[in-house]
Amino acid sequence: MTGNEYQVLAMRTCSITEDPEAKLRHGVFGLASEAGEVSGIFQKVYQGHELDIDHVVKECGDCLWMIAEILDTLDIELEECMEMNISKLKARYPDGFEPEKSLHRKVGDV
Repeated sequence: MTGNEYQVLAMRTCSITEDPEAKLRHGVFGLASEAGEVSGIFQKVYQGHELDIDHVVKECGDCLWMIAEILDTLDIELEECMEMNISKLKARYPDGFEPEKSLHRKVGDV
């Protein structure tokens, strides 16, 4: 499955279709919430729980769904976002990650 195919299929289950501002907020707040759930799984390890990788993967999927919703609202295809991110990383780290380049980024490199 491609990123764009995922985005289309994921948006079949989106309940907010009439209000783009509400849809965007739902995606942003939902992403923060789902990322918190991923964090919570790892936090439980400090309380003696086993790390539940299947649960991590499911919650990462929920994060991905929220990202798809945000991008759909902005009329951006998921694959466009993916390609933009890789281009940014290639420009920032042409030979792979280097701490020095992370610490001293070019102006405007966000």
